[in-house]
Amino acid sequence: MPIFRLLIKGRVQGVGYRIWLQQEAIRIGLTGWVRNRRDGSVEAVVGGQRDQIEAALVAMRAGPPGSRVDDIALHDHAGAVPQGFSILPTA
Repeated sequence: MPIFRLLIKGRVQGVGYRIWLQQEAIRIGLTGWVRNRRDGSVEAVVGGQRDQIEAALVAMRAGPPGSRVDDIALHDHAGAVPQGFSILPTA
């Protein structure tokens, strides 16, 4: 199963992005986590089938109402991904 670390930049804090992303990830069938970063970005680790991850990326670029996604950096992630999809404390 592919696992990726994402760094999402734009207006993604204070607009419900983490909760929205958690709901989208669960709906799509991904596992992982999401958290705010002190620099104003959102970080996520997601695991799933390639088509699920591609669907999630399309949704993440659109985001919830009030958000604006300027960039999503995608990196391979070698670590384990937990079951379910969690919101973690700010890093």
